[in-house]
Amino acid sequence: MGKLTSWFKRRPTNLSDSGQGGTNEKLTTSTCGAGEAVTEQMKIFPSRMKSNQATRGKPLYRRIWFWAGLGVGGGIVALIYGISLIDRTLPDQAELNAVVREQTLTIKAADGTVLQQQGETAREQLKLEQIPDNLKKAFIASEDRRFKQHNGVDPQGIARAGLNNLRSQGVVEGASTITQQLARILFLKQEQTIWRKLKEVRLAQKMENELTKDQILERYLNLVYLGGGAYGVADASWVYFSKSPDQLSLAEMATIAGLAPAPSLYAPDKNPEAAKRRRDLVLLRMQEDKIITPEQRQAAVQEPLTLKTSLPKRLEVESPYFTSYIQKELPKYVSPNVLKSEGLVVETTLNPTWQKVAEEAVAKTLRNQGRWENFKQGSMVAIDPRNGEIKAMVGGKDFGKNQFNRVTQAQRQPGSTFKGFVYATAIASGKSPYDAYEDAPFVVDGYEPKNYSERFRGSMNIRDALTRSINIIAVKVLIDVGFTPTIKLAHDMGIKSELKPTYSLALGSNEVNLLELTSAYGSFATLGLHTEPHGITRILNRQGKVIWSADFKSKRALDADSAAIMTWMLRNVVEAGTGAAAQLGNRPVAGKTGTSDEARDLWFIGYIPQMVTGVWLGNDDNRPTYGSSGSAAYTWHEFMEKAAEGMPVEKFPKRPKLEGRKGTIKAQSIKPKQVLNRSISSNDDSERESARNSEESGSSRRRRRRRSYSQEEQQSSNYTPRRRRRDRTQESTSTNSSSESSTPRRRRSRRVESDSSSPAPRRSRRSSSPTNSSGSSGSSSSQPSWRDRLRPSN
Repeated sequence: MGKLTSWFKRRPTNLSDSGQGGTNEKLTTSTCGAGEAVTEQMKIFPSRMKSNQATRGKPLYRRIWFWAGLGVGGGIVALIYGISLIDRTLPDQAELNAVVREQTLTIKAADGTVLQQQGETAREQLKLEQIPDNLKKAFIASEDRRFKQHNGVDPQGIARAGLNNLRSQGVVEGASTITQQLARILFLKQEQTIWRKLKEVRLAQKMENELTKDQILERYLNLVYLGGGAYGVADASWVYFSKSPDQLSLAEMATIAGLAPAPSLYAPDKNPEAAKRRRDLVLLRMQEDKIITPEQRQAAVQEPLTLKTSLPKRLEVESPYFTSYIQKELPKYVSPNVLKSEGLVVETTLNPTWQKVAEEAVAKTLRNQGRWENFKQGSMVAIDPRNGEIKAMVGGKDFGKNQFNRVTQAQRQPGSTFKGFVYATAIASGKSPYDAYEDAPFVVDGYEPKNYSERFRGSMNIRDALTRSINIIAVKVLIDVGFTPTIKLAHDMGIKSELKPTYSLALGSNEVNLLELTSAYGSFATLGLHTEPHGITRILNRQGKVIWSADFKSKRALDADSAAIMTWMLRNVVEAGTGAAAQLGNRPVAGKTGTSDEARDLWFIGYIPQMVTGVWLGNDDNRPTYGSSGSAAYTWHEFMEKAAEGMPVEKFPKRPKLEGRKGTIKAQSIKPKQVLNRSISSNDDSERESARNSEESGSSRRRRRRRSYSQEEQQSSNYTPRRRRRDRTQESTSTNSSSESSTPRRRRSRRVESDSSSPAPRRSRRSSSPTNSSGSSGSSSSQPSWRDRLRPSN
């Protein structure tokens, strides 16, 4: 600028001085005008320059643009940080596919039907196509009219709801979308805070990116709480109208859709007027959205609000003994944290059809035979031996009164059913079914086993001894093969309870439960392969992903030939022995009966190639019964006859050749310290028969004979449990059969286990006095009359 000023000062102001003459006056004038303009500009430039210099001198914090930029940038950073902070508290992306709430448990049968539910969950999970179109649109019109247009959050809907609420001076329309409500249902609590609302908004946006609109709507309609204990539209339809959703009228659909904002306020069973007003509002919105015509709306508005309430189906429990067993099994497969917090769906092995048949069979026996034979409880379990799946389970008479599961929790003496493991060990050690033993008086180390009939048959082979359940021969076989091999085989086949090495082991003195005993017999049906019994096939998490699935491998417990021979022998028990009541026509059946001391436990474990089923009958307090193992076999027959309908008839494997067989188990013979063998004499038989006849001479023909069972008491193949049986003697070929049929005989009980050779005292079944407990008198005073015995006990 200084140079420019000096240049103007040096320029000549009069061109005549330069020799141009007066003709340049105009130029001079114009030049002067330009100079003045420049001079004016020169006056402005210094002021601007001073201003710029002043601005350059200010610090940044005094500049407006700095603070404006800092504010915008800080807001962006805060927003990003806030979103990231919210995202860190939200579920992982994989969890956004959740289909059930937290802390819920659903147990399903093999066909998918729900057996039991716990927590806030719906009994019926419907597919979207199963829900009526008008019901879906009623919810959309009521809760989220722009559901198809927004991306999880609807600003237009928020503005509209705010305006409508202002006009009405109350909350008549919510601003949360269906997606936001689903996010709150699945992942958030119900507290009314800004932080929760922000998380809800963010979750809704994420869910919209992860799921389709149809998936979101389906989950919402199955999970939304609609009052009265109903979760989802299927439950609500049942709770308020006792209908399925496809049976609802338009007015009823609108009523249910109107419940979502405030179920307690609009519940039709509690506030019918409020429910009608809300219903009419939903119908109006449906008309405005052109879902229904004015005529349809008018007809629905005029429809009276008619309710038919029912309890929520989710409160119903099917097969409670089985579901309680499943809940106890769950901790084996999932951690306590998952079990407590996750919403789980447990798929089980139960066949609902067979389960009902099993319940009916047990109930029928308790109602009929139980009354006459003095047992109050019964249990049954059916297992597919090929994969270990439990198909039916009846744990007792009435779960509502007693939750004790007699299939899994009751430890009882198996009686002669344990002989199956003794003889299987013998066969596997190389013995032949035709190897003979002497059925004669026998005392080993002070222990004297007794046959039920208290009579002896002399020489008898193993197969016949099993068929007729001869106790003395079973003990002799156990001595030959040894405690250790027998116990090991029983455990390998599925027995989990402790087995003690005593002579009475052969007669079932060690307690087991029905599940393990039935599962072990299943190893015979599968040619020696054992699979762990189980009731769970899969466990699914909230997202429907499998977190555990059954993978139980079969293990070899017994060689195939020995198992086939045992099945051949056990078939004879059913065809010609104590298990005759279990016969199924042309379908082959194998099995074994069992009765503990004084008939306290009545058993039958039987199988066909596709299924093994066990039955137990008795009393929880261990009171003696008047029953027989034939009642258990009859109960087995009642179940299997119906369960096997439509099931192909499969044959058992043929009995392998017996010649040249080599043992697969090494016998470890027991060496008793003292063995006393007595020969069978005619004097012994006549003395026992004379004592029995004199004891029974004063008995009434109408009185039911006292039976102190130690093993199977029913042998004949024409067993009929429907009628009272006066004679169940094991030996139908007795020479005194004619007198026995007319005069009942009292029998002496054998000892399950005794450390001395002295005979066990005889006891009267019903008598409670010490005098009568000796059983020394056969008079009517020692036993109540038949009328007293028919009187129901408390």
